[in-house]
Amino acid sequence: MKLDLLLRNAEIITMDPDRPVAGSLGIWQGRIVGLDEDLDGLDAAQVLDLGGATVTPGFIDAHCHTTWFGLGLAELDVSGARGLEELYELLRGAVANPGTDVEGWLFATGFSQTQHGGSFPDIAELDRLTGERPLFMRHNSGHMAVVNTAALRLAGAESPSFPDPDGGAIVRDAAGHPTGLVQETAQELIQQLILPYSLEDIEAALERATLYYASEGITSFTEAGVGGGWIGHSPAELAAYQSASANGRLHARAQVMPVLDVLHGLGGHASDSAGAAPAGLDLGITSGFGNDYLSLGPAKVFLDGSLLGETAAVSHEFCSHGHKDNRGNVGYFQADPAQLRERIEAAYAAGWSIAAHAIGDRAVDLAVDIITDCQGVYGQRRLPNRIEHASMTRPEQLARLADAGIAVTPQASFFREGGDGMTASLGPDRLPWAYRAASFLDAGVMLAGSSDRPVADGNVLRGMQAFVDRRTGSGAVFGNPAERLTPHQALAAYTSGAAAATGTLAEKGTLTPGKLADFAVLSDSPLTAPAISELQVLATAVGGRFTYQSTHFHAEPSSESPYAARVSATQSS
Repeated sequence: MKLDLLLRNAEIITMDPDRPVAGSLGIWQGRIVGLDEDLDGLDAAQVLDLGGATVTPGFIDAHCHTTWFGLGLAELDVSGARGLEELYELLRGAVANPGTDVEGWLFATGFSQTQHGGSFPDIAELDRLTGERPLFMRHNSGHMAVVNTAALRLAGAESPSFPDPDGGAIVRDAAGHPTGLVQETAQELIQQLILPYSLEDIEAALERATLYYASEGITSFTEAGVGGGWIGHSPAELAAYQSASANGRLHARAQVMPVLDVLHGLGGHASDSAGAAPAGLDLGITSGFGNDYLSLGPAKVFLDGSLLGETAAVSHEFCSHGHKDNRGNVGYFQADPAQLRERIEAAYAAGWSIAAHAIGDRAVDLAVDIITDCQGVYGQRRLPNRIEHASMTRPEQLARLADAGIAVTPQASFFREGGDGMTASLGPDRLPWAYRAASFLDAGVMLAGSSDRPVADGNVLRGMQAFVDRRTGSGAVFGNPAERLTPHQALAAYTSGAAAATGTLAEKGTLTPGKLADFAVLSDSPLTAPAISELQVLATAVGGRFTYQSTHFHAEPSSESPYAARVSATQSS
């Protein structure tokens, strides 16, 4: 046998407990053949001497919004503004740009009131800046957006008498006039004027996003909602993924969750379902359909809102703070719980795993109740059922999650930008329940690292650092310090843990012979580095093919073999 690629002189962290470290790794036809002595006597078409650089399994982001992120890379980014005057200046510049179509939409991304002292833009000022050009500025949580009067007028929602949709709100002032903030499902009133995006626009967005992912060591991701609702971009969004994959424009493996809204009733034999009338996609396609590069994940369903927006369904009211009076505010569900249960059971009956967005502990209760009941009637699914975020979990909920085999995806990336705000909203009594990590692992719950990008920073090395130190923007430790992870646990969250939670551990997540050759080359070991966030990604490979090589990853001629190259993997200053 002649290998395709041989990595030598490396510090390889396999994340395989049976063989945790190695110095050499061999690859053939996209898979790992062996380590160290397994490779004795084998030649390779390409030999890379890594000069002591660290190799880890490729990073897996188990919950992100790739199309949204990729589209945002081509939109006005306001995340760097600090203070409303800076925000207005960015909008003013975008409107004045002679290269833009003044009669078209103005799209902006990355807004958060936490960057502006808790204040939202004045709709009167937005109207003055934008005139009749409709504005849609997405909040970085994804659970609300800022719009101007022109956008509301196009949607027919400008009048004070316009009713709020179920599961959402058009925020109004004391006189009943819209403030420009639309929350949760109310965003769809505006989005329906914009959607659908063309498949070419989505494919281009996927290429932009996944090239970015590759530069950060990400080799796999789960797209947390396509095809419908306020999170989808086209009813045919999966077709853009297929096209991107076929055209070489998808630079990481993708697991794609359809939103529950796009599933529909399926006729079939009476024996096909033990209870509820099944609802799914045509031909009976369900979770797991596809290949190791592009496949379908669980069906995504929103149960509640967000902590930053204080719309999550919690058991105790949010704390009043600053100018915000939260008396009586315990958030809300996105729909009637009985209706949510009926729709989820219909999807589960058709064979789908479920990924339930549940932020507040009251929503986590609902998710666990429904999922465990479905598992009791229809059995376990091959892909684990999941609770997305699981941001607020009471102590007694941990055992229920573990017993049911439900995976969770808490985002450590929220701590820096949103931790101080969430601390004020939750108060000291409930703060220990927020964004658990170590206690999930201690209870035996599957923990997957993820970013919710572009809601939060998607850089995995910074996400690992956040799991380890839990620091907020003010420097405080967010929540319970005992929830900090060790560096090894943090790395596992984005490799073996994420693979287990996405039902793909048999194929990836560890550098084990027989598995896919997905790996990242780092400037140093995340297990021993003083600051994980300061490490560099030198190279990324998917199936043994490099999707990214930094300027510090130099292949030079070597005398060791006619095929060998020596890599200079030095960290830049």
